[in-house]
Amino acid sequence: MVLDMTRFPRILTYLLFLVVMLTSCFPASAQWLQYERIPTPFIEKGKPVTLEAVVVKPRGSGPFPTLLFLHGSTGRGDDPQRFTRTWQSENLTRYFNDQGWMVVYPQRRGRGKSDGLYDEGFNADRSRYSCEPAESLAGVQRAIEDTKAITEWLRARPDVNKDRLLIGGQSRGGILAVAYAGGHAGQYRGVLNFVGGWMSDRCPDPKAINTATFAGAAAKAGVPTLWMYGQGDPFYSIEHSKSNFDAFIAAGGQGQFFALEPVGVENGHGILGNTKLWQSQVSAFVEQIK
Repeated sequence: MVLDMTRFPRILTYLLFLVVMLTSCFPASAQWLQYERIPTPFIEKGKPVTLEAVVVKPRGSGPFPTLLFLHGSTGRGDDPQRFTRTWQSENLTRYFNDQGWMVVYPQRRGRGKSDGLYDEGFNADRSRYSCEPAESLAGVQRAIEDTKAITEWLRARPDVNKDRLLIGGQSRGGILAVAYAGGHAGQYRGVLNFVGGWMSDRCPDPKAINTATFAGAAAKAGVPTLWMYGQGDPFYSIEHSKSNFDAFIAAGGQGQFFALEPVGVENGHGILGNTKLWQSQVSAFVEQIK
């Protein structure tokens, strides 16, 4: 066989291009993004359910301070194709990896590549998320059950510093993080709530879920919380979100609330996508829990 040596430079250039593209997908301070499976006690259709987790470690050797960050909904819940997309935040990962933190993004039942049915508060015909408090609350409870299994897996890991664990989330993940910390005192040192809420404030009675869930978690949590919301959020207005925070504080919660002006993001619900909007608040919060 005769080798065409003239092709080698082209092949090498292509390989170099692939390396650059792959490494640019991860923060410079990170090791390698890992996809792992989380065991759970759940059985569906006669089979055990495991959940997908995206784990990104900083450089160095652990155990690492760790942020567990929970995903939100899929908008209105009317597009099943979005259920199977694995969610993570490159900006949040980059920020925390730069500070020496590991970041973990679990995907709850039926989301991403996780097993099981995605069933977090739908209408009876599963055409979209429900505005009925009873149906919506059932979704909250299911998500809390998932978060319990995820937390048990996380705290058993040898690469996790259990004395420096934070929980946080985006949208539904934000309120879920507060609710979980409130019902499971001592597992996390603090909570990061980005634009948190479960039921859109366009529903007839969002306080029946949002305000009640936040207030119910307040006194039990006993840890500092950081609430960050964006002006012009189409799901959770600043007025509604601030009323949730006020109820949380009145019930004995600890926290700070920031209303941020979105710059360079689509709307106020997307503030997580602009690190400059929240990095000073998050830095001060992380320093507080050392």
